[in-house]
Amino acid sequence: MFSPKQANVATNPSEHYIYTKIALNMEYSNPRKIFIVDDDTMSTASLKNFLIQDIPHQVSVFNTGEECLKKLHEKPDIVILAYDLNSVHKDAANGLEILQTIRKFHPEVHVIMLSSQEKYSTAFESIQKGAEQYVVKGEGAFEEIADLIQELQ
Repeated sequence: MFSPKQANVATNPSEHYIYTKIALNMEYSNPRKIFIVDDDTMSTASLKNFLIQDIPHQVSVFNTGEECLKKLHEKPDIVILAYDLNSVHKDAANGLEILQTIRKFHPEVHVIMLSSQEKYSTAFESIQKGAEQYVVKGEGAFEEIADLIQELQ
């Protein structure tokens, strides 16, 4: 961790900015073990890359909730769980079913529900069943998730 003296070593403004940014990232950033569960492989790859660009989170990606449940013994800090998980595998459990299973057997795991559905009733049901947050897919969703991860530390 940088001390205030080390952060003030910079002699010009751009160097000071770099030292300050490094110090702030080190102070406020704690790498987390994160599971992303979504059957949209393009979206999951993009979210994973976004989350590890500044902080070396350990991120695992799963295309079905069942795959995620098999790995919960690895004790993730956070699960980012898609609401709809059966668009590719029609017999796959949906996000709410997976959420309930996570809550039953691993209540310590933080769960962020991710969905393209903007209906209040869907968000309310997700929170009611145990999701800590509900994020609507779209512009700004990755930033919102990154902020939530920081808040959960």
